Amino acid sequence: MENIENTEIESDKIIDIRTDLKQQLEDLNKYGKVYDDLIEDYLQMIKTKDALKQDVKDKGLRYKVKTGNGFMQVKPNESIEKFIKVNNQMLKILETLGLKAPPESDQGDDDGLC
Repeated sequence: MENIENTEIESDKIIDIRTDLKQQLEDLNKYGKVYDDLIEDYLQMIKTKDALKQDVKDKGLRYKVKTGNGFMQVKPNESIEKFIKVNNQMLKILETLGLKAPPESDQGDDDGLC
């Protein structure tokens, strides 16, 4: 059975960022599978970051859940903390590669969570 995620069509944003990062590496005369793998990790983190942003938009900063004993409880959205961790890791990958973050092609979307 085929994994749905593997058949996902890549967005123009991901394609543009991959192209830009590879061009930056070529300009620095950096070639090899290790660099390609780090770029793919970075691109996967973009997808994760986008999903976390969407979760915060959907649920908000805090959300209500029903506890095991039937009471409602307000919890902080864990996606906020995960978003920060993913973003920091993305910056570390760029630093390791000696690159800068490419401008995102989606002009209306900022890195804000709300």
